[in-house]
Order: sequence, then structure tokens, then C-alpha cells
Amino acid sequence: MAERRPFTLGLVQAQAGPDRRKNLERAARAVERAAADGAEVICLQELFADRYFCQTEDPALFDLAETVPGPCTGRMAEVARRTGAALVVPVFERRAPGVFHNTAAVLGRDGEIIGLYRKMHIPDDPGYCEKFYFAPGDLGFRSFETHVGRIGVLICWDQWFPEAARLTAMAGAEVLVYPTAIGWHPAEKANRGREQLEAWQAVQRGHAVANGVYVAAANRVGLEVPATGGPGIEFWGASLAFGPMGEVLAQAPADREQIVLVEVDPSRVEECRRGWPFFRDRRIDAYQGLLKRFG
Repeated sequence: MAERRPFTLGLVQAQAGPDRRKNLERAARAVERAAADGAEVICLQELFADRYFCQTEDPALFDLAETVPGPCTGRMAEVARRTGAALVVPVFERRAPGVFHNTAAVLGRDGEIIGLYRKMHIPDDPGYCEKFYFAPGDLGFRSFETHVGRIGVLICWDQWFPEAARLTAMAGAEVLVYPTAIGWHPAEKANRGREQLEAWQAVQRGHAVANGVYVAAANRVGLEVPATGGPGIEFWGASLAFGPMGEVLAQAPADREQIVLVEVDPSRVEECRRGWPFFRDRRIDAYQGLLKRFG
């Protein structure tokens, strides 16, 4: 069992380059810096080892996928053992021939794989062609016991679904962490950029309050243009963390790399849920409609 004491969560907000090996080593150094500054659980951004390749549909890009365990989790396991930090390591998982997932491996401080979360909600929008690459997750909504606390992992598009946050909190998570790759289409930024960013912040803040948990997101940053050309996506950074009453604990800038550190106190979850007992008052007898698509 984890010690129930305050601990420091680290979020790595970084810009990915075209060289996977360099991305991996830069991520390893960032994790080491976060751990040196006191982080005991550290989350990397979604698909951190590569540029966001889902902007186009290209069968050749399936070659980027790897098994779990594999090179990315293996390298990060070395870092976990050296630093004593638990890690959330997002990867493009090759599960079987023709079966791929957007996955986060949770590594314990000894480098072992505690478990996997496979992204459940898969977007299909301009510049986010994820349904071409990823099968929907089939492991459900889970939490993972680290040496300092129980964390729930969800990935990017999952952020918009209250059901995902609720079920992960119900699985025992004291903090929800979201590896993320979200940004602006450059042509939309002037007219819609502010409302999009604020909506993203608001929905995660709501998850924290409604579930009495900490919520944190590690986003990538910088403009990424696919090799085939086009406007690309300007990832908006702004990695953030909220406490279980929705208090803003940290937020990174939108235009540069940063390591975000935030204190998580598991006793605060208990305190907030006693004051606002949403789990007690849920009408579990009346929610059958949630199993319908609509209406």
C-alpha cells in the first residue's frame, strides 16, 4: 500500500522534434530534473517520443508503434530506477499485427510496469486523425497504486467526458493525470483560440470539483507541421493542475517548455468529500439512461 502523505506530482511540458532518439533522451533528462526537484510521480505528454503524427493518415507511420514493454518503457524504466519516481509513460502501442493503441504505461519507482491504460475516447477531427491509427481502449477506467498514492490515468480526448473522470475516481484514484496533445489550428486561433483554451481548462476544473480529486494535465507545446506540409497544429501548452475544490494549483505558459510541480495531499480528498458528499448522494438507481447513445 502507498503511504498516505503529501507528495509532489511533476508534469513535463515539452516540444517534440523529428528525431525520436533525441526526444526520448530529452524526456529522460526532464524526468531527472523533475525528480531532483522533488517530484515522486511524473507524467510525460501524450505520444511524447514523436511529433504528433496523427495530423495525416499515412500507413507508413504505423512503423512508429512499439510493444509494451519496449524501447520507450525500457528507457524510462531505467530513469525510474535511478530517480525513485513513478512515471506515466505514453506510447504508441503495437498490440498485435494491425492492432494499435494510444497507451500510457504506469511505471513504479523500481521500473516495473504497474499497469496500462489504453485511451478510450478516440477523436476524428481535422488534424486529429486518431481513429485511423488507434483502436479504442479495452481495459476500462483504472487507477494504479504507486508508492505515494493512487493515480488514475486518462489521455487527452478523454478529458472532455465526465463519465471517464467519474469512473476513474470510483476506481480509487486520488489524482487524475491526463497526458495531452491539444492545440490550435492556426487559422482559428485569433477568433476561437481563447474560448477553446478556456473550455479545456474549465472542463478539467469541473472534474476535480465533481469528483473531489486532484486533476492534472501534461500538454505538449509548439507548432508542429506534418512532413507533407500544411498549417500544422500550434500546441498550446498550459499544462495545469487543480485541487479537489477546483483551486488552481499550477499552470504552465502557452509558449515554452516547462516542468510543473504541484503538491498532492491525499487527505485533502477525504476532507473535500466529507464536505461535499457527491458520491454519497449519487442516484445510482436513476442513471440507466447513460447507457444509451442519446435520449
